Amino acid sequence: MDLGLTGRTAIVCASTSGLGEATARALAAEGARVVVSGRRGDRAAAIAAELPEAIGVGVDLTTDDGPATLVAAATEAFGDVDVVVLNSGGPPPSTAATIDTASITEAMVPLLLAQQRLVAAVLPGMRERRWGRIVAVGSAGTVEPIPGLALSNAGRAALAGYLKTLAGEVASDGVTVNLLLPGRIATARTTGIDAYIAEQRGTTPADVAARAEAEIPAGRYGTADEFGGVAAFLCSDVASYVTGTATRCDGGLVGGL
Repeated sequence: MDLGLTGRTAIVCASTSGLGEATARALAAEGARVVVSGRRGDRAAAIAAELPEAIGVGVDLTTDDGPATLVAAATEAFGDVDVVVLNSGGPPPSTAATIDTASITEAMVPLLLAQQRLVAAVLPGMRERRWGRIVAVGSAGTVEPIPGLALSNAGRAALAGYLKTLAGEVASDGVTVNLLLPGRIATARTTGIDAYIAEQRGTTPADVAARAEAEIPAGRYGTADEFGGVAAFLCSDVASYVTGTATRCDGGLVGGL
């Protein structure tokens, strides 16, 4: 299937590793011109060098001028931005009973405020051209809060509410807005969470992983490449009638529909 992404320009946030990197590679394989970005500029450049048509941008999106800097670099290299994949690292594990106002405020900057500023920078052009794709890498915790990840659950739910509202406002302009929610995907982030859970339970990360796999109907953790393929579809021309959704890539982990 031709996803209709050839020649489209895509910014992928936090794409120097994990789910972001896999998404950047999937979009590049479909012919998109990709802007690989992250705080590690050298890593972003190295990944971009491996792709057919890409640039790497070192940027901290939590700074006031970070989103504008990223969009300016993308525009200078490739012209108008057609696709934005919102993504960020998660806050540290925490319980709801122990977080405070300061930690919530800090978590909201990368999980919501930086994402909103980036959307605001590209949305007018997308609406004017009547084509745009905004996909946010969220978490299964958006629909089923994950124990021990109180800050992530709160911040990602806030982003989901914003994006769902936005989807209804811009659908008639040819701009789609969707969430893609990973379950347990084999990434460094998941490894870190397993280690945290193991410490809390007085067991080992291997035991935590084994118990988690037993709860996943697919019987295993997913791969970043599997996630990236779904993300590329949501960014595509083919998915023009898919908007306002929260699509899960979780091997059947979440029990709800």
